[in-house]
Amino acid sequence: METSRVGFCLLLCTIFMVVPVLIGQLTSTETRLLFQVQKLLEYPEVLQGWTKWTNFCYLPHSPSLKIVCANSRVTEITIVGNRSSPANVVPGSGPQGLSGKFSMDSLFTVLTKFSSLRVLSLVSLGLWGPLPPKINRFHSLQALNMTSNFISGRIPKQIASFQNLTSLVLADNLFNGSFPDLTGLPLLKVVNLGGNLLGPQFPSLSQSLVSITLSNNSFRSQIPSGLKKFNQLQRLDISSNKLVGPLPSFLLSLASIQYLNLAQNQLSGALASTTDCSNNLSFVDISNNLLIGKLPSCIGSNSRNKTVISSWNCLSTGNSNRQHPYSFCNKEALAVKPVESKEQEEPGINLGLILGIIGGVVAIAGAIALLMFVIIRRSRTTEDANYDERSIVDKMSVRSSPKPPIDSNQLQLGPRYRVFSLEEIEDATNNFNPSNFMGEGSQGQLYKGWLVDGSVVVVKCLKLQQKHAPQNLMQHMEVLSKLRHRHLVSVLGHCIVTYQDHPNVASTVFVVFEHISNGSLRDHLTDWKKKEILKWPQRMAITIGAARGVQFLHTGISPGIYGNDLKIDNILLDETLTPKISNYNIPLPLKVMCFTHLQFPSTQCSNSNHSCSDENEKEDIYQLGVLLLQAITGKLVTFSNELDGLKLELEKSLAEGPSKLRGVIDPSIRGTFADESMKTTVEFAINCLSKDSTKRPSIEDVLWNLQYSIQVQEGWASSGNLATHM
Repeated sequence: METSRVGFCLLLCTIFMVVPVLIGQLTSTETRLLFQVQKLLEYPEVLQGWTKWTNFCYLPHSPSLKIVCANSRVTEITIVGNRSSPANVVPGSGPQGLSGKFSMDSLFTVLTKFSSLRVLSLVSLGLWGPLPPKINRFHSLQALNMTSNFISGRIPKQIASFQNLTSLVLADNLFNGSFPDLTGLPLLKVVNLGGNLLGPQFPSLSQSLVSITLSNNSFRSQIPSGLKKFNQLQRLDISSNKLVGPLPSFLLSLASIQYLNLAQNQLSGALASTTDCSNNLSFVDISNNLLIGKLPSCIGSNSRNKTVISSWNCLSTGNSNRQHPYSFCNKEALAVKPVESKEQEEPGINLGLILGIIGGVVAIAGAIALLMFVIIRRSRTTEDANYDERSIVDKMSVRSSPKPPIDSNQLQLGPRYRVFSLEEIEDATNNFNPSNFMGEGSQGQLYKGWLVDGSVVVVKCLKLQQKHAPQNLMQHMEVLSKLRHRHLVSVLGHCIVTYQDHPNVASTVFVVFEHISNGSLRDHLTDWKKKEILKWPQRMAITIGAARGVQFLHTGISPGIYGNDLKIDNILLDETLTPKISNYNIPLPLKVMCFTHLQFPSTQCSNSNHSCSDENEKEDIYQLGVLLLQAITGKLVTFSNELDGLKLELEKSLAEGPSKLRGVIDPSIRGTFADESMKTTVEFAINCLSKDSTKRPSIEDVLWNLQYSIQVQEGWASSGNLATHM
């Protein structure tokens, strides 16, 4: 009897021990999926202990690994690796991302098969590539954290469909472009997108948020007024962007706000002295902006219970040794207009709308009457109307010029070429306001402007130094209108200003260019985030694009345009990294500088001087060689002795073999190039830098060699080498 009791007790103990294990054991399908994740992540250290005997649901939780199960299915996966993020990559440390064999699409194909997954956290694992649209297959996801990887491209709009999402953390990656509208996610509490390349428009977010982190991005709009409705918001960090306009005082008085960081933007103006602060507010950083006036008392002298950082503005309170003079903020205050956004309109028709409609009808009728008056008046006279000049020089007027012919290819590269009036130029630049001054190029001053349709342009002011008849000048304008090419910053139009008393003497020409907002090649080679995008194939595409632009300037129009100041600062990149040459030589009859190696001017010469044109043709080739060397090494050169040293180093490495050459190449592109492609490009770049200009190749030779190098690279990559070297 006693023996049977002992046996029964042992049976019960066995049941109590085995049943929980059986209940917590994963299905065989989800077990296989976890092993696929391990393989796709290339066996990170934290997962190397997994075997076929591993009971995943009972793995001890740690900061690096956490798997939670319910009903024999995985509900949470947290994996934290030890790879560096873009913000922490040390030059020369080698690739930090997963190999070229890695596929983000394959990873998410597997992950989305976890049908009950609610929390997914993949941190510091070296993931790269864009997030695929199939992310919308997560039907139950509540938290997504993919911090500190190398994920690029746009954040997929499918994320806005996650109705159960409470936390979205995608910080410290390479995401760029606009952000999907999250206003329809009522449960969302935390958004952290810091340390990316997002922008320019401030994102549309859910009013339910408690914490918003958008620091270290490229937002350059105004702070939206809609944030005043975020009554649950406790933490707001939008520092280190390019946000503009006034600092909204309502941010200080949000009902729940505790932490507010607006540092290192371009916020301007003064805060109202009557501004109130929330009782919960404990930290405010508004440093490194363009603020003026005095701080409100709640963050000024009476802010004993708060940490307030307000240095490096132009404020008249606090330590004056840590403030800029008022003139600094007045001068620097926003040379860039904010990106406009459409505020949501209140439903219904109100009095303002009715009055607006009536006003619009009256305005249209008035415009038609005015147009008829102008047509009748112009038909009666052929003389130019005197223009009351207000801001450039006295007694100046605008002379109309015939509209140049435009072919279909040019129409595809931007709006139709047109002749602007001086009034339009002044309106666009706000009467050449100093805040819109962008700098001075090799031929004239540059101003940023906005046309009536909202498009952003660059206006170049050229001072003509010789007398020319209008007919002669018009011939040059016709050439100007043909400067449309995929790899040129296109000319959109011009305006000629002459003295009324001397109508045959042109004094100023304003040339209107398209505006490229994504920065220059220099910006991309010096900013670590942008540099990470420029691997060897991208750099080759940029240099060959610049060469094609030069070829068009030399041979695509007659006469050719030479001496085009091809500095790395003047190679602009659009949103697709397409290179566009800016500050090229404008074919106008004025005296300009002939340029020699790098940026050092030598002799004065006219554009019509044949020998100077020959010299400048080879000078363009020389500067393409400089451009290639900087793209290859990632090192920027300003002076001739720096270039000579870099050229000598490359020549020695060529002689010593591929391994030595790899040591000179920019560390951020190692493993992404074929040795033969790189060797060919380096040899050719050195030829372009020959001291004897007659030994430099022609632009056709430049293109042929670059295209050959790309073919070698593509053949190498298609054979799978890129995957094994990254």
